[in-house]
Amino acid sequence: MTEQAVAVAGGIIGGILLFVLIGITAYLLWKKFCWFHSYEKLTSAVKMTNANAGFQDQSEIQLKSTRSRSVPFIIPPTLHERDWINLMNEEHVQEDSDPYMIPQSGPRSSFHSLAGAYVVGTINPELYKLPEDKSETDFPEGNIGRLWFSIEYEQESERLLVSLIKVRKLQPPAADSCSPFVKIYLLPDERSYLQSKMKRKTLNPQFDENFVFQVSSKMLFQRTLKFLVYHVDKQKKHHLLGQVTFPLKNEILTDDNKLIIWRDLEKENLEPPSEYGDIQFSLSYNDYLGRLTVVVLRARGLKLQEESHAISVYVKVSLMNHNKFIKSKKTAAVLGSPNPVYNETFSFKADQTELDTASLNLSVLQSIKSEKTHLLGHVVVGPFMYTRGKELEHWNEMISKPKELVKRWHALRHST
Repeated sequence: MTEQAVAVAGGIIGGILLFVLIGITAYLLWKKFCWFHSYEKLTSAVKMTNANAGFQDQSEIQLKSTRSRSVPFIIPPTLHERDWINLMNEEHVQEDSDPYMIPQSGPRSSFHSLAGAYVVGTINPELYKLPEDKSETDFPEGNIGRLWFSIEYEQESERLLVSLIKVRKLQPPAADSCSPFVKIYLLPDERSYLQSKMKRKTLNPQFDENFVFQVSSKMLFQRTLKFLVYHVDKQKKHHLLGQVTFPLKNEILTDDNKLIIWRDLEKENLEPPSEYGDIQFSLSYNDYLGRLTVVVLRARGLKLQEESHAISVYVKVSLMNHNKFIKSKKTAAVLGSPNPVYNETFSFKADQTELDTASLNLSVLQSIKSEKTHLLGHVVVGPFMYTRGKELEHWNEMISKPKELVKRWHALRHST
């Protein structure tokens, strides 16, 4: 009895599975038939269109079938009058009666239709113009010349490569014809120098000469390049036309980074150094920001306690108000030179109402092996309350020329 029940159940289950399999097969065949029938209708509709309307009808069918999935294709106005023929290799042919269209070139507004766009392959030259170099045309009033040079440092061989490129707009004494040459120093060494060839009878000499200085990477950023431009007269006498000093401490010098630089020539200070030396700096006051700016440029004729490369010289700039200390800042130290070059800028907050009671104290200090510190001299600039002479004139000129750097030399005094 049990065996009969099992056989009956197995027969029923088998019948159900067979019925399901037949139903699935029939459904798949029906779907395939419907898909093939719709595809046949689509292709037959395309074949029924004539050659002249083929392109437009095909675009309409594509728009209807892909409207929900893609961006519709718009035919540019210039192509509306063309006759198109569908080819299997996806090429188009124009009838002989329709001549080739000549594309219109020239600038057109970007708000016009696609027909107004630039033709493929044309170049707008305005996009490729390099910025105009005005370094050879824009010379400030009173300029005595401008010098171009390049520098590069080779790490492995520890060589500083200096290329003297050119000088422009030299101002020789009187009306003599100019025959210039250039001496190049690597300060603080002022005993040795490298010299260019002399260029005869020109105010715009082109040198293109290369020079090499051997200097270690540790000492490199303590050095300063100095260019002296001379003129040789008919009696073979040398006349200094101007000089350029360029500290290396703020530059990034590598094998693959060649810097090309130009600087305006400066006149040499022909006055003899004062008893304790001199310091040159610029002052500027921005009344809108309430900012007092000091640019420490260089010093000369310093009376060092010892002549040694272990000696370092730096400048300390202190802001005072009513003779009370407010804030101070220091330059980087320059090793072993009585004529150090700094070119460092410092800014202090100072309200305009404080300019009648504020002052600046610039002290030149010498340290030996970072242990002993010795004051070489100092100078104070400020209002009538604290200063007289050149120091007072410098302060007043700074106030009368806001936002403009006012540069002057000042004699150092020893503290009493």
